[in-house]
Amino acid sequence: MARIDGSNLELQERVVTINRVSKTVKGGRIFKFAALVVVGDGNGIIGFGLGKSGEVPDAIRKGIEDAKKNLIKVSLKGTTIPHEVIGEFGAGRVLLKPAPEGTGVIAGGPVRAVVETAGIKDIRTKALRSNNPCNVVRATINGLKSLRNASEVAAIRGKSVEEILG
Repeated sequence: MARIDGSNLELQERVVTINRVSKTVKGGRIFKFAALVVVGDGNGIIGFGLGKSGEVPDAIRKGIEDAKKNLIKVSLKGTTIPHEVIGEFGAGRVLLKPAPEGTGVIAGGPVRAVVETAGIKDIRTKALRSNNPCNVVRATINGLKSLRNASEVAAIRGKSVEEILG
């Protein structure tokens, strides 16, 4: 898949979660922060990144830079997705189902951030198994990445879209 250049796109950023970790040393505790960030153009392009730093703003900035390096294109069908899919990453599994127009985004925190920045307006989702935000975001992205619309399937099979749809 060709890499998408994020420099010429109007991307919106969304912080999914900020995690604080501490290390106990002789002089006390040292705190560091990890920020999970999702970026998207609201029209089918989405990416996520993880930034780590001693300060929260630096972690968010690093997460945004990382997310812009990992952009993917998502197949959309109007305001929803073309078909049902289960995305998996590690112990995280996310069920993504298309929904009729007007349903809205029915999703939990990490999944909601991903699908809204991707520009999906109508979808039903369920995070199965893991609720670790990082794994849930990666599972959602993997599920969205595996979506294919009718024209892509027709091109792979060497048929027309009418033959595929019956």
